[in-house]
Amino acid sequence: MALMTGEQYIESMRKMNLQVYMFGKKVDNVVDNPILRPSLNSVRATYDYAQDPEYEDLMTVTLEDGTKINRFLNIHRHTTDLMNKVKMQRMLGQKTAACFQRCVGMDACNAEYSTTYEIDQKYGTKYHENFKKFLDYCRENDFTIDGAMTDPKGDRGLAPHAQADPDLYLHVVERREDGIVVCGAKAHQTGIINSQEVIVMPTIAMGPDDKDYAVSFAVPTDTEGILMIIGRQSCDTRKTENTTLDVGNAEYGGVEALVIFDHVFVPNDRIFMNGEYDFAGMLVERFAGYHRQSYGGCKVGVGDVLIGATALAAEYNGAAKASHVKDKLIEMMHLNETLYCCGIACSAEGAPTASGNYLINLLLANVCKQNVTRFPYEIARLAEDIAGGIFVTAPSEADLKGEVTGPWVEKYLRGISSVSTEDRMKVMRLIENLCLGTAAVGYRTESMHGAGSPQAQRIMISRQGNLPMKKELAKKLAGIK
Repeated sequence: MALMTGEQYIESMRKMNLQVYMFGKKVDNVVDNPILRPSLNSVRATYDYAQDPEYEDLMTVTLEDGTKINRFLNIHRHTTDLMNKVKMQRMLGQKTAACFQRCVGMDACNAEYSTTYEIDQKYGTKYHENFKKFLDYCRENDFTIDGAMTDPKGDRGLAPHAQADPDLYLHVVERREDGIVVCGAKAHQTGIINSQEVIVMPTIAMGPDDKDYAVSFAVPTDTEGILMIIGRQSCDTRKTENTTLDVGNAEYGGVEALVIFDHVFVPNDRIFMNGEYDFAGMLVERFAGYHRQSYGGCKVGVGDVLIGATALAAEYNGAAKASHVKDKLIEMMHLNETLYCCGIACSAEGAPTASGNYLINLLLANVCKQNVTRFPYEIARLAEDIAGGIFVTAPSEADLKGEVTGPWVEKYLRGISSVSTEDRMKVMRLIENLCLGTAAVGYRTESMHGAGSPQAQRIMISRQGNLPMKKELAKKLAGIK
């Protein structure tokens, strides 16, 4: 099958029988629901831009047999692939100012590719072949894949097998001749309601007692037993108010779901790990590394939009020429480009795994994500500083257009005379959306906790930083024997 168009993707999702709940009620039409549709549009953009000749080199990859696929289904073959991934993510962040949701599937695929190969090498299993067949199937249909790693975890001080409720980490409850049955849940799943397939992975390194929890597999997202509960976002119901101005970004967005796996059956040919606990840590580490690299692209693209909106706000406020405003905008750009440098650096320093696909430099990928836990917050703080309080105190679009209130809002919320009050309010609402509204989930909190919270990166930096080598360098130069 050729690459799908955005419209074909929408229609493919319309055919899915997803079990989605929101605000306590089942959502019968997931595709057209006003709260959920912007998140679907963000994924649609990854299909539309793959059809655009201007972005073809970034959005698509031509395989050795001549087949053209979406880059989100690519297995990285060299450092150029790794760098193009980051460049693509920045571009899509610029175009959507939201999470476009497919990075997690791409990162899961690349982690699975190398890990299943190494499991097979040790145990003589057939997981790598299973995974390659699954990937070929997704490529043939141009599917979107969700990557599900994070378990609810329950008591963080206890191992998976020691939890009071065994389902707090997803695990195998039955092994059958034709497959396995699993129970549990995956949290914070941004793209799952817009994906045709989901790859499930363990969330931490495990020991022998956690064997039933060391499981990885792929199933369609409408498989019997899978139920999705949509998470609440700040300002989410504004999308139901028939307004475009108040939502800030009316076309694009993202939503998260708690995904329940209630006795879900997984056939043998969809299993990628089944009890090989000694490889759980490898899969987690590699997926996390790829995903931490991703943040050096997508968050930078969204940052570009926020910086542009902030510059417009300064201009509309009549403050663009103030030296302190110029300096703050420079600082925002400096921080944003530093994140991009980290994403490119860990890609350029990548190296092949035993399976042949390329892994980023794990140390630099973790440095990238560690910076992402900090810099977007400072960028957002400076945006709020420059925009002024009006970005959170402005009246609604209905007030702007109200018969009684409209003239007063128009009169008193005007900035420079050459820009309409409505345009000033639009840019303020976009800043609000990115800093405090629905998009803040992806730009702020996801920057902190996505792909692992800050301490997870610090642990990896400690492991990868090679402190003994650095001490030896110092001893040699100091003359210490």
